[in-house]
Amino acid sequence: MSLQDAFVAGVGFHPFGRFPDKTLKEISGHAALAALSDAALDPDGIDAVFCSNAYAGLLNGQESVRGETWMRTLGIGGIPIINVENACAGGGTAVYLATMAVRSGQFRRVLVVGAEKMYSGDTARAIAALATSSDIEFTQGIGMQFAAVDAIRVKKVMSEENIGEDALNWIASKSHANGALNPIAQFQKPMTPEEVGTSRMIADPVRLYMCSAISDGAAACVIAADGGTRKVRIAGSALASSPVRARQGKRSTAMRAAEACYAQAAVGPDAIDFAEVHDAVAPIELIYYRDLGFCPPGGVARFVAEERPALRGSMPFNPSGGINSRGHPVGATGVAQICELTLQISGDAGDRQLDRARRGIALNAGGWMGEDPAVNAIHILEAV
Repeated sequence: MSLQDAFVAGVGFHPFGRFPDKTLKEISGHAALAALSDAALDPDGIDAVFCSNAYAGLLNGQESVRGETWMRTLGIGGIPIINVENACAGGGTAVYLATMAVRSGQFRRVLVVGAEKMYSGDTARAIAALATSSDIEFTQGIGMQFAAVDAIRVKKVMSEENIGEDALNWIASKSHANGALNPIAQFQKPMTPEEVGTSRMIADPVRLYMCSAISDGAAACVIAADGGTRKVRIAGSALASSPVRARQGKRSTAMRAAEACYAQAAVGPDAIDFAEVHDAVAPIELIYYRDLGFCPPGGVARFVAEERPALRGSMPFNPSGGINSRGHPVGATGVAQICELTLQISGDAGDRQLDRARRGIALNAGGWMGEDPAVNAIHILEAV
């Protein structure tokens, strides 16, 4: 069966941050209406909705019909509304499913909304919710936190690639500089590498200013069979779960999803102009420089030393500021990455607009299973 093209026809956000006086319905609705407006559609112009959220049940008390409650507030009903939960990769998974639905011809225009309201004034409660995105039969009672898991991963790549702490500080500083140019980012203040390097240690070698914060926010996009005014095509859309390494080998979740996405888009890493990746701690980027094929094993230290991932470098990473600076309302993150790629490719990214942005890649990771993220959603978008 031949598949038709899918495009990103519109994007929208609710700013990321802390909004104690706003409900999840208000936050999600703001982003959804913004995306519909950007696509020049009214609510009756869409055929289906995919809604991403991870923790509303645990943090807000709303289970089961989250998307239906969001959309009803906007007067949207009668069409398929599908709730998507896949840890921190729920947003990317929703985009993956919407892309399949449009490519198959089932729908012509699909709204994707990702939203989360994590701030309640109780940090321990939010961290406990995040910890459930693992196999709790194995992790319950051991104080599992993702900052600690990512710290172990960062230490490993530092050892393999002979990387010092200065590189970690520079990456976080780079992301904060980018976030300062993003009007929807939670943190819009630049930080020097020295400020990052003297912030409090959280889980060695990860420091406070390298970590994402607890966030509220939403992002939305319209996936359509026609490109609208933006003319941004989804060239590749792939999803992979964590491998059972004892049986399936050492290729990571990210490498598996990237290989499928590159094959689908019929391009390699050398055709990609920029990347948005899942940096719950900023220096986790180090792993993705290699796993996405932008430098060979043994080449990561040089990649950073030459500042290639900088906004004006040869291969910019996280021009939005990434999770580290833009913020991480979990269900929204993967959708926000697609929105950033679309804005860059359309030439609408404002002060952070890249010099070259014809084709970009987004990697959204979620949960933890075995030795890998439980899921990776990877997308390649390109100008047409």
